[in-house]
Amino acid sequence: MLLVQFKNEQGARQVGVLEQNTIRIIDGYSTTYALAQDAIRKSVGLAALVEKSVGAQTAAFDAVAAAGRLLSPLDHTDDAHTYVTGTGLTHLGSADTRDAMHKKIGGDVESLSDSMKMFRMGVEGGKPAAGAAGVQPEWFYKGDGSIVAASGQDLAMPDFALDGGEEPEVAGLYVIGDDGQPYRVGFAIGNEFSDHVTERQNYLYLAHSKLRVCGLGPALLVGEAPASIEGTSRIYDKEGKVRWEKPFFSGEQNMSHTIANLEHHHFKYPLFKRPGDVHVHFFGTATLSVADNIVVQPGETFEIDAPQFGPALRNKLSVFKTEVAKVKTL
Repeated sequence: MLLVQFKNEQGARQVGVLEQNTIRIIDGYSTTYALAQDAIRKSVGLAALVEKSVGAQTAAFDAVAAAGRLLSPLDHTDDAHTYVTGTGLTHLGSADTRDAMHKKIGGDVESLSDSMKMFRMGVEGGKPAAGAAGVQPEWFYKGDGSIVAASGQDLAMPDFALDGGEEPEVAGLYVIGDDGQPYRVGFAIGNEFSDHVTERQNYLYLAHSKLRVCGLGPALLVGEAPASIEGTSRIYDKEGKVRWEKPFFSGEQNMSHTIANLEHHHFKYPLFKRPGDVHVHFFGTATLSVADNIVVQPGETFEIDAPQFGPALRNKLSVFKTEVAKVKTL
């Protein structure tokens, strides 16, 4: 089941089930968040509540997308109550790169870089037995709900950025119940987006490189994520021609960590179990255009396409002028 949030022609919010190009609008709920909270409070599955609430009204997805009326698949009315976070060094890569990666992490641990040590720890301990905690992954904070761009919206990077590059990923979407219990609403494809040139200067600049916008959606996949996910990441030039494309692989079969282990190490902190909050948690990637020496230009478009998650995510790169605030003493 795929859910889509959007605005109708009058500007009112709606949520519906996506079936091919048709959005079957859900009655009684205007947001995914409201659906999730009601499902939690009624102790029913989200899919069951949706099936019970789908009405007769429909909308055409292509028309909604063309009009720029798509919204991210899960949000909160107050952006400050949405955490956007992620984990890195979690993916094994495509089959033809796995052997090379294992060779890099073989031998004496002390001879490895810190990043390779972290990756090796994940390979060795990221998939514990059910109910057990494995090794913790690399983790980063990305921002709050204000940084999330829906499909069709720009990914606007600050003018001080040294790079704006895509990261095709799967994200887990969560709502925290009234009792502090995290509930996974579903999964969505995303463009985690990062400043890779800044990060390459020194891995300790990871936090600076990640504090950026991201793309999410357009659809939310209800239920478990497929064990193996294969999609395509593309960059279109300003004329709409494909400039670069490459397959990407995700899902637990292509990862060094289980989703459960990544969730365990995120939600073990009381801060992340505040009732009513929304969490968007990116699970990492192994495919980047910057690795092929691609420098994406403003006006070019990113496309992340994984058919199991519905329509492709598309965002154009733009740049905004920043004004550095000067601190005043009170």
